[in-house]
Amino acid sequence: MIEMKNINKSFGSNRVLKDVTISINSGEICALIGENGAGKSTLMNILGGVHKMDLGDIFLDGKKIEFNSPAESLNSGIAFIHQELNLINDLPIYENMFLGRELKNKRGRLDLEKMISETEKIFSQIGVDLNPRVMVRDLDASYKQIVEICRAIMMKASIIIMDEPTTSLTEPEIERVFNMMRTLKDHGVGIIFISHKLNEVMEICERYMVLRDGKLVKEGKVEDITPGDLARFMVGYDVKIDQLSRNKNLGEEVLRVEKISHESAFNDISFSVRKGEILGVTGLLGDGRSELFQAIFGFEKINSGKVYIDGKEKNILSTEQALEEGIGYLPRNRKENGIIQDMNIIENASIAAWGKYAKKGVINFQRHEDIFENQINNLRIKMESPTNSINSLSGGNQQKVVLAKWLSLDPKLLILDNPTQGVDVRAKEDIYEIILKLAENQIAVVVLSSEAQEIIRLCDRAYVMYHGKIQGEVSGSTMNEHEIMYLATGGNLCQDQGGKISHA
Repeated sequence: MIEMKNINKSFGSNRVLKDVTISINSGEICALIGENGAGKSTLMNILGGVHKMDLGDIFLDGKKIEFNSPAESLNSGIAFIHQELNLINDLPIYENMFLGRELKNKRGRLDLEKMISETEKIFSQIGVDLNPRVMVRDLDASYKQIVEICRAIMMKASIIIMDEPTTSLTEPEIERVFNMMRTLKDHGVGIIFISHKLNEVMEICERYMVLRDGKLVKEGKVEDITPGDLARFMVGYDVKIDQLSRNKNLGEEVLRVEKISHESAFNDISFSVRKGEILGVTGLLGDGRSELFQAIFGFEKINSGKVYIDGKEKNILSTEQALEEGIGYLPRNRKENGIIQDMNIIENASIAAWGKYAKKGVINFQRHEDIFENQINNLRIKMESPTNSINSLSGGNQQKVVLAKWLSLDPKLLILDNPTQGVDVRAKEDIYEIILKLAENQIAVVVLSSEAQEIIRLCDRAYVMYHGKIQGEVSGSTMNEHEIMYLATGGNLCQDQGGKISHA
């Protein structure tokens, strides 16, 4: 059992943790939730030996202990699996498992066979079906998470801290990681689960702890509360979960596609979207929605069919052409595809428009600064200075900067692929409000999301895809989780002459 009592921590004049007391037992999965800046990471970095607390005590099985380094924390049985996984893609699994503590034979050479066999033992113990010789780069995101977990178990971890482990995972990948977590729980391992996804907290956790403004404001059993309760504890007020309302004024058609197909990802797709409309597209793993809109954006190849922009047929063969046609695309994986981590905030916010406002090849930085100044207010971006590193921002503010990048081009059509991925409750509501305002300003918005609730709250109507085809359209009374899941798994909705919807 780990107990952290009356933990205090300040950075300069900023008091980040204020008398926080929490505990975690072996064999339980406990959620640690709160908005960005609530103090979650600082608290766990103290437990993980990264930061030293100013005041407070840590007890391990009743014995007072203090960690001065991550190695001391790990040696005490506490493993911290960070959101940014510490794996090397160009090494096989077994070498990653022993990174920094490689096994050697009597001659001082790496004992590869021993490392492979020890890795196989751990995999067998936890029930993981993986070949230790496989290169990490060939694993999907969920198996990379599982390799990190297995490495923690190999190092005799009895408590594992998991920081946003599902942010970049698909639904089947999430379930794979959850099954792994349940197995660890059965083996007596305690897990601290940090997540912004409240539905996941409800599914996998037994207990919850909520931080707000550096204080522990609520804790208890998950079975006694609802996702709405958790959201309220996090932000301090009720968060609405019903459909958002706005002034709808749909204009002319912006995009229409007719029977477009890809060699493998999608087939015979037809739909349209109008000015001021928020169109949702959802489904399950492998439904083809990302590839579909990447093709419309010029990133994937369309093998057949037609694309019309403002009623005129267009043959978009590159992303540059798509930008010229007024199309913006916010990608699904922000850290890999949305931001450039070596650039500062304003550079990330303006890079897409450098060519638009350049004169004779010279970038007009003053023009970009003027545009970004307006976007800071309109998008409510919280930061200290536009010239700070993009990595200094929270996930929600990074996402707003990526939005600012595309809005600097004044798009007529904006495609948002998982726009609230990895952001907290308050930032998610901010982004929803921004999207509504974009639509009110006559921008056509397409939202791609795996979260049915997001589609229901935000969109005027939605297409549900299944195996690369549009399986059906939902709106009004049919836009609910039941109908969306029914279509996403291959079902059909039929409408009789009286307008009544039924399952086929």
